[in-house]
Amino acid sequence: MARYQIILAYDGTHFLGSQRQAASRTVQGELEKALCKLGWDGQTVTLAGRTDTGTHASGQVAAFDLDWGHGLDELHKALNAHLPDDMAVREVKVAADAFHPRFDASSRRYRYRLFCAGVRDPLRERYAWRVWPAVAELAPLAAIWPGTHDFAAFGSPPRSKGSTERTVLSAEWQNHGDEWTFDIQANAFLYRMVRRLVYVHVAVGQGRLPAETLVRALEKCPGSAGEVRKEVQSRVPASLAPASGLTLVEVRYDNLV
Repeated sequence: MARYQIILAYDGTHFLGSQRQAASRTVQGELEKALCKLGWDGQTVTLAGRTDTGTHASGQVAAFDLDWGHGLDELHKALNAHLPDDMAVREVKVAADAFHPRFDASSRRYRYRLFCAGVRDPLRERYAWRVWPAVAELAPLAAIWPGTHDFAAFGSPPRSKGSTERTVLSAEWQNHGDEWTFDIQANAFLYRMVRRLVYVHVAVGQGRLPAETLVRALEKCPGSAGEVRKEVQSRVPASLAPASGLTLVEVRYDNLV
């Protein structure tokens, strides 16, 4: 019996998120079905993090214990042989017995794709958000986020009354023709935080929201000034960019020896 760590890629279009649900098709559920065909004992598979319905991944990390009497290459091939076409294992390795994909992660990186077009494009919209009117320059907005801030205006904690403080390690917008990609890496993310950030970026880029509102929503306002901060946060749109444009690209484990 050994603990294995795998990197998963999947097209999230036809999954009701990553976490197992009793009556719905999920990433975890499909992985567990494949493992059962390899003699897995039925204990829970752990993932590095949840992804929403429709969100994709190229670097999701999962771990499981398996009594496997063959090599890693054979396990890699066997898993992919039993997984559906919209999932694939990219890498397999033996992990420490105590390894946990979520709790041991030092950071995660997401990428969001959008394009500006006045007419729908079915081939691109499966993996990107079509935005119209076109956005102005987005690159300078990325500089707002790096550092440790309270992101309460841009997401909710996974647990009730949990901390909304997160540390963003890097953020960058890149432009190629009519396409934009947003890469953001942080020690952790609030629920739906990336999709909220992308939405407000687009609102600023279309002239519907002042960039100053985003900056002020992150400012620390001690004491009674906290009411001022809440008032500023209330001006931040609660809408989300579509899940189809979002991909979990990488989970890092810098703290593991």
